Order: sequence, then structure tokens, then C-alpha cells
Amino acid sequence: MTGTTPPILHGPTSKEKKYDRQLRLWAASGQAALEESHILLINSGPGVVGVETLKNLVLPGIGNFTILDSTIVSEEDLGVNFFLEEEQLGGFRAEHTCNLLKELNPDVQGSYITEPIESFILKADALKPYTLILVTAPIAQELLSKLSANAETAAIPTFYIHCTGFYSHFSIHLPPAFPIVDTHPDPETTTDLRLLAPWPELSQYTAEKTKGLTEMNHHDHGHVPYLCLLLYYLEEWKKTHDGKVPQNYKEKTAFRQTVAQGARSDNAEGGEENYDEAVAAVLKSLNPAEVKSSVKEVFNAPECKLLTADSPDFWLIANAIWTFYVAHDALPLPGSVPDMKAQSADYVQLQNVYKSKARSDLAEVLQRVRELEKKLGRTKAAEEKEVELFCKNAAHIKLVRGRPFHVVQSGKGVKWEDRAKAAVQGLTNPDSLILIYIAFLAFDIFTSTHSADALGGAAKIPGEIDAEADTEKVTGIAFKIIDDLIKEAGTVVEDPDYSEAKSKAGEFVQEIVRAGGAELHNIAALTGGLVSQEVIKAITKQYVPVDNTCIFDGVRSKTSVLRF
Repeated sequence: MTGTTPPILHGPTSKEKKYDRQLRLWAASGQAALEESHILLINSGPGVVGVETLKNLVLPGIGNFTILDSTIVSEEDLGVNFFLEEEQLGGFRAEHTCNLLKELNPDVQGSYITEPIESFILKADALKPYTLILVTAPIAQELLSKLSANAETAAIPTFYIHCTGFYSHFSIHLPPAFPIVDTHPDPETTTDLRLLAPWPELSQYTAEKTKGLTEMNHHDHGHVPYLCLLLYYLEEWKKTHDGKVPQNYKEKTAFRQTVAQGARSDNAEGGEENYDEAVAAVLKSLNPAEVKSSVKEVFNAPECKLLTADSPDFWLIANAIWTFYVAHDALPLPGSVPDMKAQSADYVQLQNVYKSKARSDLAEVLQRVRELEKKLGRTKAAEEKEVELFCKNAAHIKLVRGRPFHVVQSGKGVKWEDRAKAAVQGLTNPDSLILIYIAFLAFDIFTSTHSADALGGAAKIPGEIDAEADTEKVTGIAFKIIDDLIKEAGTVVEDPDYSEAKSKAGEFVQEIVRAGGAELHNIAALTGGLVSQEVIKAITKQYVPVDNTCIFDGVRSKTSVLRF
């Protein structure tokens, strides 16, 4: 007898071993997006939080990074920046931090620019090579405004990071339409069993597995998949309820009792786990399929309805799934089945029933995509795996509408626009951190009004020379921001509730000015971790990024996400 040699089993590659844990988080597609990215860090001030952010991006393997920083290494840098050494005094900070960052991961390419940002930003297409931009404060707000506008034109996500003393915040300016397909929702929310609207193959499978249910032997009775049990008892229920399924909590409770009564207490195998699973699944599984408001937002978006030959693949697929939904009153089936008590052969067969339906739905959506491509005269076809991913995650897609972060300039107030009323409510909410954010805005206004020239120059940092005098000035600016916010929201300024808010804002200003622009390394490191996490979300287009400002209070160890 001649045997065949089994194929050689290949273990994980060295790269897969190196990035094993993160591959479990964002898979090979997310890792590929990281490795294709090129991040620009515009480093200002002490420069600690920017380098700490890059550290947390170099380790997981971003492709390239560039540091723009014209600062010369000083004694002060050595006390707070772990990526600088004594022999580097007098050298360019960008060069030395870049070299030490590259040592963390030989797979990553790093470069540096020692040109002042004032001249760099004036160059045409200066931002063109970059995937994402990080900007650290303090920076002249006129420069930040120009940089933000250029990044918006190029649709490059931009992060503005400010870390001083025990407080920090970062704001994200994403492109106007930033869709996310792979949002990684809670696994419990992703199961779509369609028990209230079974398709013919599922009904047929159920009929086969529950045939003669009451006469089955104990072993078979205790291994009927719980999905089949629910579908079986639903049909029995409908016979006595005018063909209707349980509609409300009372009826579902009664139905659950009916299912429970079907279990055999004399089963020699020690109870029937499949019936326990069926009873536990009644309330969460017998609900009509409803499309989330976030998904409807995608379907109703102008980009989804008004397609052109240049529309991104996302909108083409979204339109195809929308028309599928209109036709079937349901989204494409994901095709996954939860684990359950059943015989292996039965469970595999049940999986195939769901997978077959998912493949059928995918084929229909894909056909709609191809028809749209032909109609629009597109030369590049959307990849089938992209359509498949969209169908699998259709119930949880998310569209983030990027908004510019606040850039405060000399002689111009802070505009809150449609977020004014929500922002005012935060003034009297003890759990809100908006007053810390206002203190940072006051800090930015101070630096913008004390710059050496209109296009930047060396900005005066509050608290660097005369902390007491600067505290008074920055506090006055913060009070004006609060007054202007209250007016913009249409609220009475003299309301006594806001006096306490101003008092707290003054305390935050005092603490920030007392730091004199210094960055505490532990706060900067923690903030760098938070920022890098959001950067990875933006690059991989997985998970849902902060929208759009995150504030950290290092005194009370609290974070808050606010949209401005």
C-alpha cells in the first residue's frame, strides 16, 4: 500500500511572531495599512508628547515617520525626554530623537527635517507625502490654521496635541466623510440569526432536526441545536396566536416558559443544555431586525445617493447594500453562528446553512456593484473581498463627519456653532472636563497674541517668566471665552450658576500657567499612548476614532470626549 506524504506544516513567519498580538486586533489588512503609512510629526515646545506618540507607533510597525523640528537640544530636554542623551547637547532634536526611535524597530523608516515650520508650510505640496499629521503645542495659531487648511484640502487626518503640567488634550480633524466598515462591535451585538424571518433552507433544516421531537431518545433530544428548538416552538406558538410571533415582553416571557417546559427532567445525561441555551436566547433573539441610525445615516448620505465615476468604492458598495435592503427589508446576512450544544455534524450543517445564505446575499450585492460600475463607466472595479467585508459588517458601519478643531487667532473669538448649547451645559456639569479645554484655548490665545510676528516666530509661553501676571491675563481670556460661549448659546450671562464654572476655570488656568509650558513625562507618555491608539484607528480605518476632542485630567485621572 502506497501512502501519500502529508504536506509540510509551516509555522508562523518571523513577522507574524513579532506582531502576533496586534494582528489579532486589526488583522493583516490593518497591519498592511500601518506599514504603508507615513506620519509627519511637527514637534514644538518641550516635544515630549510628540515623541512618545511616535514611540507607540514605531513599535507596532508604521512604515515611515518624519520629524519636523528645528529645536536645538538643551539641558531642559535631557530632563524630560528619554530619547535624548547628554552627548547630543547642541545638536538638532529632530535628528537625535529620530535615530533613537528607529532603534526600537528596524522595520520602520525614519527621517527628519530641521527647517522651521514657518518656511516649510509655505512650500507647495509640503504635506503631499504624508498619510497623517501630528502637531504638538505650543504653535502659532496662524501657522496651525494654515496647516489645518492645507491638510483638509489634501484630506489628510490631522491631530493637534497639547500637554502641559498635569493636563492634556488632543483634537482630531478627519476628512469630511470618514467611513469605517470594520468597527469591531461587541460580539454579542453581531449575531444575526433571522429567527423571525427564516429563509426556506433554514426552515427545511429545522423541520428535519425537530421531526418527531417528542419521540426522540434522550441523547438526540438533548442535542437538537437551540436555534432549531426556538424555530420549532415559534411555529407551535403561531398556531394558537393567529400566525403571529411573540410581540412584547409579556408574550416573550410566556413563550420562554413554553420552551422551558419542553425540556426533559428525566434525561440520564444530566439535564438538557440545549434547552437552557434556547431559554436564555429568547429575549435577545426574538427581535425584529432593525437598522441602526448610524447605518441609516450612511444610506441617506448624499455621497451614497449621488454616485459618480469618481466615487470611492465605499459609497458604491453602500449604495448596492442600500438597494439590497430596500428589496429585502434586511441587510445581507453575516453568516456567523454562535457556539451551542449540538452534535458536531449537525452544527457544521447548520453553519453551512447560514454560510450559504451569506454567500447568496454577497453574490447579489456584488452583482449590484458590478452593474453600478458598468452604469457609471468605472474602469477600476471594487475588490470582491472589500464587498464581502462590507456585507459582513453592514449592520455596524459608521460614518464620522470630520470637523476642524478650534484654531484661535489674535482678535478672533472661539466659535462653537451647533455645539454651543451642549458646551454650555458642560460648564455646570461637575463630571465634564470642558473647563480644562477652555483653559487650553485661553493658553493658545495668549501665545497667539504674544508671538514675535504674525506668521509664528517664537511664541511667549504663559508662566515662563512671570507666572502671576500671566495667570491673570490667561484667566481673563478664559472668562471671556465662557462669556462668549454663553452668549452664543443664547443663555443669560448673569446666571449665578456660571460663577462657580469661572472659578474652576481660573483654577485650571493657574495650574497650566504654573507649569510654564513644561511637559511632565508621565502625563506626556500617557497622552502619547492615547493619541497613538486613535492614530492607528484612523490609519487602519478600524474601530471608531474619537470624535473629535479628548481631554485628560491627570489630577483626577479622568478622560472626557467632546465634539466641537
